[in-house]
Amino acid sequence: MNWGEITLILVVFVLGACGGTLGGITLGQSWAGKRHAEQMLQEKEDAQTHFESLQQEQAKALREAKDETAKMRASLEAEARERRQELKRQEQRLTQKEENLDRKTDNLEKRERTLSQRIQELDTVKADLEETRVRRVAELERVARMTQYEARAELVAAVEDDARRDAAKRAREIEAQAREEADARAREIIALAIQRCASDQVSEVTISVVPLPNDDMKGRIIGREGRNIRALEAATGVDLIIDDTPEAVILSGFDPVRREVARVALTKLILDGRIHPARIEEVVAKAQQDIENIVREEGERACAEANVTNLPPELVKLIGRLHFRSSYGQNVLNHSIEVSVLAATIAAELGADVGVCKVAGLLHDLGKAIDQEVEGPHMLISGEIARRFNRSPKVIHAIVSHHATESEPQSLEAAIVQAADAISAARPGARRETIDLYIRRLEALESIANSFTGVEKSFAIQAGREVRIIVRPEELDEIAASNLAREVARKIEESMDYPGQIKVCVVRETRSIDYAK
Repeated sequence: MNWGEITLILVVFVLGACGGTLGGITLGQSWAGKRHAEQMLQEKEDAQTHFESLQQEQAKALREAKDETAKMRASLEAEARERRQELKRQEQRLTQKEENLDRKTDNLEKRERTLSQRIQELDTVKADLEETRVRRVAELERVARMTQYEARAELVAAVEDDARRDAAKRAREIEAQAREEADARAREIIALAIQRCASDQVSEVTISVVPLPNDDMKGRIIGREGRNIRALEAATGVDLIIDDTPEAVILSGFDPVRREVARVALTKLILDGRIHPARIEEVVAKAQQDIENIVREEGERACAEANVTNLPPELVKLIGRLHFRSSYGQNVLNHSIEVSVLAATIAAELGADVGVCKVAGLLHDLGKAIDQEVEGPHMLISGEIARRFNRSPKVIHAIVSHHATESEPQSLEAAIVQAADAISAARPGARRETIDLYIRRLEALESIANSFTGVEKSFAIQAGREVRIIVRPEELDEIAASNLAREVARKIEESMDYPGQIKVCVVRETRSIDYAK
């Protein structure tokens, strides 16, 4: 094969390739146009289908709206019918009420006319009665020979006199009944309280006299140039009185605790026999320690017997100091314990605060433990001590008012503590009253009784527990005698201080005397 044939073949191949390419391009364009036409047709069909579905949905929504509108119309029409019916019913009721009101108005008018007629008739009858009454009063005044005002005054006076006598009689009956019931109840409560207390009735007195084995011991106590007695007085703070009293030394001092320290120390020195200033100071220091222990033990004993707990140790020591203090021969510590127990028992019976009464009863005389060091009444001192140790206001008030001289009792607990203190002080054997105070109290009782009009004689009897008054019967009747007893008792309460209670007995005696001839 030569180059010409090869060239021809190559030319033919190239031409064939070009023709195939052109044919492929033409065929591809033909297929692409066909596919585009089909796609356009499909989109048109889809749009037609979507339009038809929208028309169907619109028709459906329109039908539903028509149905809903029909339902609402039917509902509104039904509601309107019901309202028209209700309005019609209300209109009928109003019409019926108007008819009833008209009938009632007619009836009221008829009654008013009837009442007017009756009022006129009553006025006529009233005028007739008034005329009759005037004639009757005039006739009665003529018969009685006094005016109606004089008769009225006489009648009022008679009624007042009868009413006063009846009232006084009734008052005496009520008072007697109340006194019987109150006395019975009070005796029951007080007896129960005293029975539960069961304290010792023996009065204790602080010992101020030290016995000596012989009179030679007086010289040893005095010492050379009086150095021993000066050392003892300086160490104890009390005065030693050594006189002609056989075999005895008298200790004088306002502080009972110091007096007790001096007594214990002097007793130990006498037993030991070694009496000199150095030994005196040593024994006094030991006696002070012993007394402090006794004070603490007595305070704890008092709290235990009174069933009072949780007190500060300093307050317990102050309570224990009362063991060496006496009042009218009565040991103050035992008195405080007794008042605490009595007050607690009475409070339990009356429903008061038992805790307040127990503490206030135990602390009410606490000021007597330091009244030689602090000025003022022992009630105020006791209240200040309780306030300093953070006791409750109720306890402080009950302490301050237990004698009713500084403050009147304002609570049931304060009144109970005051009563318990009076019971403990006034019971037999509790206190020894001096003869001067006793005589002055009897004279004051008789003087108060004699100060009233109509009193003939008066006698203070039963150790001042009763005053008996003899009155003149021509000046005082039974009602006046009863009032006199009440007034005398009130004046005694206002002007005197006394333990317990005082009975006022008024005696009115009428004697009828005649002679057989």
